[in-house]
Amino acid sequence: MGRFDGKVALVSGGARGQGGREVERFAEEGARVVVGDVLKDAGEELAGRIGDAARFVSLDVTSPDSWGEAVRAATDAFGRLDVLVNNAGVAGYTPIIDGDVDEYLRIITVNQLGVYLGMRAAAPAIKEAGGGAIVNISSIDGIIGMPGLSGYVSSKFAVRGLTKVAALELARYGIRVNSVHPGYIDTPMIREPMDTMADDLARSVPLRRLGTPSDIADMVLFLASDASSYCTGAEFVIDGGVIAGHSPAVG
Repeated sequence: MGRFDGKVALVSGGARGQGGREVERFAEEGARVVVGDVLKDAGEELAGRIGDAARFVSLDVTSPDSWGEAVRAATDAFGRLDVLVNNAGVAGYTPIIDGDVDEYLRIITVNQLGVYLGMRAAAPAIKEAGGGAIVNISSIDGIIGMPGLSGYVSSKFAVRGLTKVAALELARYGIRVNSVHPGYIDTPMIREPMDTMADDLARSVPLRRLGTPSDIADMVLFLASDASSYCTGAEFVIDGGVIAGHSPAVG
């Protein structure tokens, strides 16, 4: 018996990286999963590998219509929706001086508006199912600042605030809403722009390693499960100690 037998989850940005591992873990625990992503080939491959318990749907998180189609895909295929994971996100360089306004707005639209639209679309279906959970993926950059990333930091702080608003509004329907704040996770978002520098980054973490997609997926499953039944409106940090404080380089 799995923790999510009979449950249905929708994961945005679910084709690869953190989202892909979340999809796999939900399926391993008995859930039926809808993989929502703009990466069609990767999403279809993942859903096909999982089998009958998974469906892929093209999902543009900035589009209300696309979100509506994703929720309908879940309820049409599996009869209900119990869990939403707002995992999709983008990053980019947006300094205060001479930062590109279009890039800033692109990041805000995907990371902030996308989360709002996801909750707006999914909450009625989760309510209809008798309650459930929403997990919003923010970042440690939703708790502390990072130079050069004004758009990303702004959007991730916003996800933290949206989570609290949703937790208060949706509690009456038995829907819990929490945010997860990953640190440096070994995914394409880190590896592709940084390459070998990612190893130097790992040495700056108090636990001396990058996080893994499984580290995040296990927290997401905890927050989506009955094991966290009294948790809502809260932040859960998974960062190897990065924001715990100043860590002198010793040893």
